[in-house]
Amino acid sequence: MGRMSDQPARWSRATVYPDMWADPDDDPRDLEGAGPDGEQATLLDFLTNYRLTLRMKCEGLDAEQLARRSVPPSTMSLLGLVRHLAEVERDWRNWIGDGDPLPKLYGGRDADFDGALAEQAEVDAAYADLEREQAATDAALARHPDLGERLGKDGTSVRELMVHRVEEYARHCGHADLLRERIDGRVGQ
Repeated sequence: MGRMSDQPARWSRATVYPDMWADPDDDPRDLEGAGPDGEQATLLDFLTNYRLTLRMKCEGLDAEQLARRSVPPSTMSLLGLVRHLAEVERDWRNWIGDGDPLPKLYGGRDADFDGALAEQAEVDAAYADLEREQAATDAALARHPDLGERLGKDGTSVRELMVHRVEEYARHCGHADLLRERIDGRVGQ
């Protein structure tokens, strides 16, 4: 086990509030003022902000840092989280579809984390996969504006799926906080 001095010093790029990730004027998320009106708009706003938070936690890192695993025996890494969320976005469409399930992007159980290799081509592919899968899930759900509508073989409500999407990103953004701090000491909301 490493000594405390082997750990990166905690730091933030923010200058206005030292516990923030970025100064309010530099933050791409819309966190100020009143939120949007309506349940659907609120859910989409939270989802958008958590998606941006994940990207922010990964910014400025190279392939090795993104693929760096947390602590044994965990296989979790920031790159693994990006790959996992691409896989999850795809699977959510299986929840609401009536046809055959879409195949896994990366293979069997934990392949999204296990295959997160420290290669720039893997990083680029993971971000492309995530963007494509997010857009496809967003488009599929846009066809169902009634949050109470039940879809798919299990009758999952659109509301349940939307809340689960927010929950999944929020939980993994918490993981990303810790992973990033372990890589280079950067902290913040």
